[in-house]
Amino acid sequence: MERKIYVNYGSDARLMTIALLEAANISERIPKDANIGLKPNLVLDSPASQGATTHPEIAEGVIQYLQMHGFKKIFIMESSWVGASTDRAFLTCGYSELCKRYHIPFYDLKKDETIQIKTPIGPLSICKRAWEADYLINLPVLKGHCQTVMTCALKNCKGCIPDREKRRFHALGLHKPIAALAATLRPALTIVDSICGDLDFEEGGNPIQTQRIFMGEDPVQVDTYGCSLIGVDPQKIEYLALAQEFGAGSMDYTPEDIILLNSPLNDHSEGKIYHGKAEYLAAFVQQDQACSACYGSLIHALYRLQQQDQLQKLPHIYIGQGWRGKTLNGIGVGRCCAGAELHINGCPPSAQEILRVLQEWIQKDEGKL
Repeated sequence: MERKIYVNYGSDARLMTIALLEAANISERIPKDANIGLKPNLVLDSPASQGATTHPEIAEGVIQYLQMHGFKKIFIMESSWVGASTDRAFLTCGYSELCKRYHIPFYDLKKDETIQIKTPIGPLSICKRAWEADYLINLPVLKGHCQTVMTCALKNCKGCIPDREKRRFHALGLHKPIAALAATLRPALTIVDSICGDLDFEEGGNPIQTQRIFMGEDPVQVDTYGCSLIGVDPQKIEYLALAQEFGAGSMDYTPEDIILLNSPLNDHSEGKIYHGKAEYLAAFVQQDQACSACYGSLIHALYRLQQQDQLQKLPHIYIGQGWRGKTLNGIGVGRCCAGAELHINGCPPSAQEILRVLQEWIQKDEGKL
């Protein structure tokens, strides 16, 4: 297992995905004649633009890459959440047309056979097709979650179990069974849709544009890195430490483990559509020509402060290329705002780093530092 995370920014998810796979030479690590399963997040019938489901262009990039390298046994599988129709999600999210175009079968795991597998917390029922894949590629969405705070690689594996087991997962408290499933199912590769994941709901509705896809082979490492991108302390996500304990991977990573293929787009975020909670949080920002990745990180950080009831304690916050070269009285976010009284460097800085600096400013202003 390679302990590297590859990150790509852009506007074409298909080409971004292919570039990630090429950079890591993934084809060299897939067994010849492997039966390759793709597991997107199609939790419900909502288009990817709403921040809940995996963009079909990412799956398309994977398929094109695999076919270019001679792999023919490729399929897509999913089981939407309890009460939702996988077939409807398959159609609404664009996977029906995708599978027809590339002659790829799609399997509704709600209809699949199941098998009992031993795990660190006892036997779990797993869909047979997912278990028997020779090479499992996990395609989760990085987004918030009302029960587990965040959801990404590990939790996306929950779509590989039958509905009755999903219900039992909740009875077991979610965290332990999520960790045990990931340690047992062991996806070979995770490609994360971080293009516009929802701020805090699994079902979408508050998408935050970041125009980013990242990829790694260690799902625990991938999830830990994902936490930094949305301003969440990974130590507070119980299933991450448990998954590490169960042998699913490691939470450790260093800056040297992160391989950036490029820089964020200068796409001027004011042209993006933000609504709901994100629109409210944007009112605390002086934004001028900010790119999506930087602006998205800031919105995630502000949301964490809102949860702590600290938003009203903030100074002026500046972000965007329009502030380049100007002296600013307050906090500047990103490389373009280096002239601010306090500057948070990065292109883009992570939500975790922005949150840390904002919290330190508030504590200092209150005389606690």
